Amino acid sequence: MRRALVIATAVAGVVLGLVPDAIVRAQAPLKGTLNVCHAGSLLAAFTQVEAAFAKQHPEVMIVDASGGSVDLGRRLAAGTLACDVYAPADHMVIDVLLKPAHLADFTIVFAKGRMVLAYMASDSKAGVLPVTGAFDPPVSVPAVAGGWQDTLTAAGVRISGGHPFLDPGGYRAHMIFELAQSHLRIPGLYNALLQHYQVTPADPGGVAPALGREFNFQFTYEHSAAAAAKRDGQYRYATLPEEIDLSGARGRQYNSSVTIPGLGTPFAAAGAVIAATAVEWGLTIPANASNRVAAIAFVGALLDAGGRDALTANGPAPIVPARATRADYSRIPETLKALVAAR
Repeated sequence: MRRALVIATAVAGVVLGLVPDAIVRAQAPLKGTLNVCHAGSLLAAFTQVEAAFAKQHPEVMIVDASGGSVDLGRRLAAGTLACDVYAPADHMVIDVLLKPAHLADFTIVFAKGRMVLAYMASDSKAGVLPVTGAFDPPVSVPAVAGGWQDTLTAAGVRISGGHPFLDPGGYRAHMIFELAQSHLRIPGLYNALLQHYQVTPADPGGVAPALGREFNFQFTYEHSAAAAAKRDGQYRYATLPEEIDLSGARGRQYNSSVTIPGLGTPFAAAGAVIAATAVEWGLTIPANASNRVAAIAFVGALLDAGGRDALTANGPAPIVPARATRADYSRIPETLKALVAAR
């Protein structure tokens, strides 16, 4: 989805009131078009940051593109999508796809979350899901209880999510299937869960399939689920065991991976292996960015206090300070290094 960021005065007053002017600091006036490409799961937070940035830099036109992170990366590589800032839902996408193709020099990891299981209270197939605790977020969120996998593999149940070749949310669901099989020690569980998985079309060509109607369950990011629950009183979600929720709790490592097709461009590898890691969002300024100066200023705004506030308000949770490997840190623009820790 591409959209020029247009801010009406009345709307801007509401949105911008949430973000301090300190979010957007720059040393010189900025101009031109700034193409910001990001995961759909970052839409609410990035909309807020973009609005504040546009107010501070009225001569910069922000063009926002959101969607499946791998899809955006492939379009960037093919030259069909301009990205001055690229922020995927899995920082591994930069490391495994963009860096080997010389499309990125560094990765900054700036936000974190975990996967939860979403469903609708009005759905009879989901209503039998065993959970412990009351649903009263953020005070109380139930956890799946023993036998939860039986509900998901019952006859007629559908689990839906993004295509694993296009969207980290999609391949993380497949990782959860594999991790659940190992954690619960149930041979064949991965296959049984996979048989109930259906892909939600990225372009439905009409009314998109809906939770509780066309499908019964979805593995999704907790902040996305929390926002959906605020909009719909029937929306529910439950936490998963930390052995499979990809939260990285207590430094947990995950023995799972997926292999996806490569970028499809000359000299790029035919495929890429993405290991299961904690749910963490990353960003980079692509090597072919056309407005690098504005991109650096935007990333600074995102990593600074105002951007962190936007992430805290909308999710995912900011990592403070953001981090990069020591090798990548040396390649980060100098003006951003104060906002990033080398680890």
